[in-house]
Amino acid sequence: MDRRVGAPWHLWVVGVVTLLWNAIGAADFVFSNLRSPFWFEAMQYPPAGIAYLDAFPFWARLAWGMGTIGAFLGSLLLLFRSRLAVIAFALSLVGILLTTIYEAGAVMPPELEALQPAWFPILLWSVAVFLLIYSWSMRRKGVLR
Repeated sequence: MDRRVGAPWHLWVVGVVTLLWNAIGAADFVFSNLRSPFWFEAMQYPPAGIAYLDAFPFWARLAWGMGTIGAFLGSLLLLFRSRLAVIAFALSLVGILLTTIYEAGAVMPPELEALQPAWFPILLWSVAVFLLIYSWSMRRKGVLR
């Protein structure tokens, strides 16, 4: 039985707002790994912060990319009403978890800590969990195909 239904108005709001939000994270991952001087200057990365990013082991860098790029793709897939959004958001959460584990054991330079407010990880996790639950709910209701 085909359960296709029309997209509710909130899908477009959630999709567009989170696409913009996740684009920032994806851009940070891409431009930081390309070592873009423009990006480091615009984001006010101190030299100690750049050295901190350079010290990420391969697995942590891969997890960071999985978290940010996965979330960005998830938002795109949500707007395209694809059921694959659920998988993208799930992979994004795995990436965030692995990055959080790495960062919990790493020593972040004080200059970089000042750039990230203490509430930011709570917001990041809240948005990521919300997106997984929301996309799963939309898929279950037949909105995502």
